[in-house]
Amino acid sequence: MDPRPPISVVIARFEDLLALGLRALLEDDPNVSIIAQDVTYDRIPAVLQAHDPDVLILDFGGLSDLATVRDLNLEHPGTRLVLLAGSPSPADAAQLLAFGASACLAKDTQARDIRHAIHLAARGLQVMPRGAQIGHSLLTQREADVLHLLRQGHSNPQIALQLVIGVETVRTHARGIYRKLGVSSRRALVAVPAPG
Repeated sequence: MDPRPPISVVIARFEDLLALGLRALLEDDPNVSIIAQDVTYDRIPAVLQAHDPDVLILDFGGLSDLATVRDLNLEHPGTRLVLLAGSPSPADAAQLLAFGASACLAKDTQARDIRHAIHLAARGLQVMPRGAQIGHSLLTQREADVLHLLRQGHSNPQIALQLVIGVETVRTHARGIYRKLGVSSRRALVAVPAPG
């Protein structure tokens, strides 16, 4: 039986101390190969295109918005996304998992658990953080698509045309998004800061 090749990993830009710790943790694992590190967020798509890694490790605070995770997942389905965050709320972690992330872990997670999450992600599994709630508070995939376009300032008819759905369906999804995110208007939705 042939041994499995090492898990190829790209590490996005993190604070110096965390970056050093991640690098030391992964360099100590013979089943992991770091192929790029300290990658700025504007360069991530090019690096993923060039290297097609098994796992991308992202800093939650470096994301412009949660839809970035969905977009990366759609554009690079073979690369699993592991996010590290200061203290992700259960709702944020669950939403990121719904958008296709394999894990969303607190930065103070023990090293062995981060390593374990990377190994599970490489096998296509998701790591559900303790306390994350899957249920009515999560956006559906279609609501996530509508949210992304709403935040870009598209009108309901433009969204309907782009997603090939009816305008009333867009309104229904928008009401669901407002309810789940705890806002009452499009202006409030756009004003909600990206988590981090």
